[in-house]
Amino acid sequence: MLAGCGAQAPAPGDDPLPEAQEEFWSALESLCGMAFEGELAERVPPDDVFTDRHLVMHVRECDPDVIRIPFHVGEDRSRTWVLFRTDDGLRLKHDHRHEDGTPEDLTWYGGDTTDEGTAYRQEFPADQETADMLPEAATNVWTIEVRPGEVFTYALRREGTERRLRVDFDLSQPVTPPPPPWGS
Repeated sequence: MLAGCGAQAPAPGDDPLPEAQEEFWSALESLCGMAFEGELAERVPPDDVFTDRHLVMHVRECDPDVIRIPFHVGEDRSRTWVLFRTDDGLRLKHDHRHEDGTPEDLTWYGGDTTDEGTAYRQEFPADQETADMLPEAATNVWTIEVRPGEVFTYALRREGTERRLRVDFDLSQPVTPPPPPWGS
């Protein structure tokens, strides 16, 4: 309807990001198509979800405003990190799927950057949608670090608690990309 009037709704990310976020986005894009093995570096409290499992991240899809990074835990292909360029910065969401491709009950949680961050590190405090969906996660802060040729780190901390998770991926040694994530 707007197109008929000569107006066009702005697409997310039409405005340039702050310099550090542009550099971070470019670092992610430089990994597009590649996959990397990771290892569990921290898990508090400990559990068996990631322990002794083959961990692989695959920067599978890179569009101008969306980057999809499936995270495989052994044979489990249910997790995809989805990063978006928005008018206000960057957004991280977690897309969780069942093996048949249908969304899990808890999916699309995440958050938005609240500052420029750095070219190597961005933090994503939980958004209101996440707090409404998972009240215990209202104080979650997810962090992604990218140092091309060195390491990609995905981390979670829950403010006010000891809850921590960190997985480090070796960017110096690409591996064969895994099968597509469930639901792709």
